[in-house]
Amino acid sequence: MIQRPKGTYDVYGNMSKKILYIRKLMTSLMEKYNYEYFRTPLFEASELFHRGVGETSDIVTKETYDFKDRGDRNLTLRPEGTAGIVRSYIENKMYGNGNIVKCWYFGPMYRYERPQAGRYREFYQFGVEAMGSSDPALDAEVISIPVNFYKLLGLKDVKVKINSLGDLESRLKYKDALLAYFRPYLDDLCDDCKERFEKNPLRILDCKIDNHLDIMQKAPKITDYLNEESQKHFEAVIQYLKAMDIEYEIDPNIVRGLDYYTHTVFEVEANVEGFGKTCVLCGGGRYDNLVSNLGGPDTKAVGFALGLERLLTILDAEKIDIDDDNQLDVYMIPMDSKQKEYALKILNELRMNGFNVDMDYMGRSFKSNLKQLDRINPKFIIIIGEEEERNNLLTIKNNQTKTEEKISYNQIVDYLDDKMKDIED
Repeated sequence: MIQRPKGTYDVYGNMSKKILYIRKLMTSLMEKYNYEYFRTPLFEASELFHRGVGETSDIVTKETYDFKDRGDRNLTLRPEGTAGIVRSYIENKMYGNGNIVKCWYFGPMYRYERPQAGRYREFYQFGVEAMGSSDPALDAEVISIPVNFYKLLGLKDVKVKINSLGDLESRLKYKDALLAYFRPYLDDLCDDCKERFEKNPLRILDCKIDNHLDIMQKAPKITDYLNEESQKHFEAVIQYLKAMDIEYEIDPNIVRGLDYYTHTVFEVEANVEGFGKTCVLCGGGRYDNLVSNLGGPDTKAVGFALGLERLLTILDAEKIDIDDDNQLDVYMIPMDSKQKEYALKILNELRMNGFNVDMDYMGRSFKSNLKQLDRINPKFIIIIGEEEERNNLLTIKNNQTKTEEKISYNQIVDYLDDKMKDIED
């Protein structure tokens, strides 16, 4: 038997309903924020991610799915969404009209990492990018999106942890301070951190292996090395979060795992009882140099991404039921195969008028179909027999009140419209 690849999963049944509900909630929220939907290719030139995500990131050094196509081109399955969005922004000259481009995406990403609970090699990310402005109010707006999204889903104690990496000048000063601090402790660090020391010492602070060490807690804080401009930007972001009543905590150890971040970096967390601890839900920040690093004009930008699989695990742990109310409006039962043509005519008419409708395709007896109704639980049942077909009638039963009426075919749409309003009221 052929099985699915390791680190992937099938979506069906109750999980598919949850995912569609989450996507619908995302779509609705993005409309309210006036963000445009974007979709980029599943694979891109490998250079895009090596230059964009960063040669020193774990994603590029350990986790990308790289391959050559038949044209001997180096390609990579996208491991994250930002680099592809920026490539599209540059290639399609979206910067030409001088306006901010605010967009969102939802789709599969690929990383070759050890599969574990809530982490897969094929996984889905929802993300937001806002390009064309350095306004700290835009940072605050982007941060508010996942905060409000998680609150709408019913998560508790949603809070932002935030830090600033400053501009290039601030980071260079901080890098020198980290090199001087960690040099005497190199033998105490893991192999990855020893390599990071040479390439990008800021990423030592993001280590999941050494984060418990006392030397990590006592390391220099980048907030002590911010120049005046960077400090001013960071303070403004904090003030805007306060204005929106968003709970936050300044955490100097947040640096994020990708090389392109500047200024604001943040994570959003919630108190997840099922996990027994506070849980990080998503992360993001400002990346003012990425567009120019990939060959575009100097463009300021900010964004975030969240993983769908981790979110589903957290919702299960919190026992939050997010199944959408997708109750079937009408279930049709033709009494005999002779009535199917008439039934299909009605079925199509109702669907085109906005009703959720299904019918029996299994050739079940009337008695067997009645047993199915307990499982399907439609709002209305339409029964079509020989008399109904001959006289252009319908027998319709309200599944809540159990009352039954006969109406003409021409009345069905108006009849259901009125009855649905009564149910909603």
